[in-house]
Amino acid sequence: MSNSCCAPKTSTTRTSDIDTDDLARMCKALAHPARVQLLRHLIDHGDCYFGKLTDVLPLAPSTISQHVSILKEAGLIEGSSDEQRVCYCVNKERLQQLKAAMAEL
Repeated sequence: MSNSCCAPKTSTTRTSDIDTDDLARMCKALAHPARVQLLRHLIDHGDCYFGKLTDVLPLAPSTISQHVSILKEAGLIEGSSDEQRVCYCVNKERLQQLKAAMAEL
């Protein structure tokens, strides 16, 4: 008889409303330190950040734009623009879904 380091499985009911592909997409979006830093900055800033994201990270604007695109595709941030500026904000509902799904792992 072998001893196992793992506890016996218990039945778990998942309450998260995102599927595994969606969860993987969000995790992949957070797999780069620059994207984590951007997301943290937007969380800390609040409702809408109108500043230049190039002030947040010491990266080229095109690189930051690529990181923003990945976060937007994962649904973690949103952006809207008026004639002269862009507002970036965290999709709070989506972030909550990610937190719930991660808690269930």
